[in-house]
Amino acid sequence: METLSLPALPRDFYVGSPDAVAPALLGKLLIRRLGRQILAGRIVEVEAYFGTGDPAAHSFAGRTARNSVLFGPPGHAYVYLIYGMHYCLNVSCEPDGLAGCVLIRALEPVAGLEAMALLRTLAPGADDRLSTSGPGRLCQAMGITRAELDGADLTALHSPLYIAVDDSPARAIMVTPRIGISKAADLPLRFSVAGNRFVSRAAKPLQNRRRAGS
Repeated sequence: METLSLPALPRDFYVGSPDAVAPALLGKLLIRRLGRQILAGRIVEVEAYFGTGDPAAHSFAGRTARNSVLFGPPGHAYVYLIYGMHYCLNVSCEPDGLAGCVLIRALEPVAGLEAMALLRTLAPGADDRLSTSGPGRLCQAMGITRAELDGADLTALHSPLYIAVDDSPARAIMVTPRIGISKAADLPLRFSVAGNRFVSRAAKPLQNRRRAGS
C-alpha cells in the first residue's frame, strides 16, 4: 500500500457531532511519519465524547490550557496522559469554539509492523494484536506523545500524523457503551468494526449500524 498517495480526510469531515464522526472514522487509516519510517493502522474502534454537557469528557469543566485543542478547529489531535504512563489520541470535532472529540481506541496495523513491535518492546513473534489493540498501546506503537503531537493537524499530508481515506471493504459496525469510565458510562458511544480481532475489549452489542467504510 502506498500510504503517502492516499488523500487526507478534509477538515469538514470532522465538523459534525462526535457520535456522527466516530463511526465514520472506522476503516480510515491513521498514518504516522516517524523519521523515514511510515507507520499505518486502520481504525477499528473509537469512542465519542461530547463537550461541556458530557461528564466523562475532558471538556466538561470548560476550556483550559490543557484541553484547548478540543475547543479549536476540528481535525486536530488532542493527546493526553493517563495513569502517568499511557498516552491517548483523540481527534477534535464540532465547529471551532465547540468542544467534542473522538478517542481512537484500536487500530489494525497495515504498515510498519516491525517498527511498531519495537516501539512496544514486544518479544519476537509476539501476537501483532499486542501492538495496537487499546488506546495506550497504539500510541506507544506509533510514537505518539503529547509533547510532539498535541494539536497536530490531522488533515494535512505534511503533518507527522494524519488520517487518510481508504477503500477497504465496508463492514458491520458494533455499538456498545463506552468503557473504562465511571461517568455517563451507559451511553452507546463506543463504535467498533464487528468481529475485528484488534478491538480492545469484547462487549455485548446494543445494535448494529451501517457498515464501516460505506
